Amino acid sequence: QVQLVESGGGLVQAGGSLRLSCAASGRAFSTYGMGWFRQVPGKEREFVAYISAYGSRHYAAFVEGRFTISRDNAKNTVYLQMNSLKSEDTAVYYCSSKYGSGSYYTASAYDYWGQGTQVTVSS
Repeated sequence: QVQLVESGGGLVQAGGSLRLSCAASGRAFSTYGMGWFRQVPGKEREFVAYISAYGSRHYAAFVEGRFTISRDNAKNTVYLQMNSLKSEDTAVYYCSSKYGSGSYYTASAYDYWGQGTQVTVSS
């Protein structure tokens, strides 16, 4: 069993920055891949970023170099640094963990999810 707890969301003006954190407990954190997804009401959860157990990173096209995913295995924590935020980035952001194979950009490939943290970007 893995428990994930996100923090760091909030209200920010367009062009601003936020850093989301996700603290994990349970199985060996360093052995699984970690992803960030987001969701707005009425839409499906969409992939934002992924970092593998080996440190390789992947991003959704809409990130356009504005976000950076990182992990600190000593702290069992994954981060999402978000810069140059836009109003369309407003969503609930979810942290997720994936152990084994499966497409990193597909929500169904992930085993555990956090409760989500709200990010609101005002224009």
